[in-house]
Amino acid sequence: MAGTKARERPLSPHLQIYRWPLPMMMSIAHRLTGIGLYFGTILVVWWLIAVGSGPGGYSRLTAFANSWFGRAVLFAYTWSLIHHMLGGIRHLIWDTGRGFEPNEREWLALATIVGSVSLTMVLWIVGYFIIGGAR
Repeated sequence: MAGTKARERPLSPHLQIYRWPLPMMMSIAHRLTGIGLYFGTILVVWWLIAVGSGPGGYSRLTAFANSWFGRAVLFAYTWSLIHHMLGGIRHLIWDTGRGFEPNEREWLALATIVGSVSLTMVLWIVGYFIIGGAR
């Protein structure tokens, strides 16, 4: 092969040609939501400390929670909690030996994402309009 240029080929499947299956993306999302829940626990601790520290601390917490940024953080925390829970249920189904066929894996992954978004929206609609109302 003297004088000819060797063909350059990737050593492994390249990201631009490799299709990410939905169950793989949901597995990654499950890990990311777990990390989000780890840091979101700071919100729960802040709430507990604010409740115990009196009206001043609690008013600062409610001011944060009622801001647009605070609501976005709480919404993301709610979605992360529900998504992680549904991902755990998906893994529990797999632990029973079911759901390993390709179409079942895709269906479970799709059910996880659709279910988490739907349940988060329902929970926030109920919490915002029925229980809390616009303030």
